[in-house]
Amino acid sequence: MTARTRRSPARRRIALVAVAVAVLVAGLLVHRFGSGEIGDIAGDALYAVLVYLLFAMLLARSSRTLPAALAIIFCTVIEFLQLTDLPRTWALAFPPSALVLGSSFAQRDLLVYPASVLLALIVDAALSRGTRRQRAQPRG
Repeated sequence: MTARTRRSPARRRIALVAVAVAVLVAGLLVHRFGSGEIGDIAGDALYAVLVYLLFAMLLARSSRTLPAALAIIFCTVIEFLQLTDLPRTWALAFPPSALVLGSSFAQRDLLVYPASVLLALIVDAALSRGTRRQRAQPRG
């Protein structure tokens, strides 16, 4: 294994952290200033992308499909959890938990989450391929 191969997951994690911070800031801005259905969908999409990025950071050495699958499963479980009173109860005790657990079930989110994660996966793979091609080109 070369030094370049060993550093690759570390470089990937650094890039994922930077993108995750940007997505988190965008999500908080949408939460604060967004409104209506478009704001809700944008917030849900950014949430799913952030979950994908967090799993991708944790599993930087794995294929991209594993973090994507885990992100979709996680978001779906959280959405179904909203059918119970637990997220609302926890939000009353600790209001920021509503940003992670939500408050009310929305069927539409079951489509938004996988679509958003799939888009994040495609962008991630495309950017990684571009970076690999750039590194492979001889420097002159």
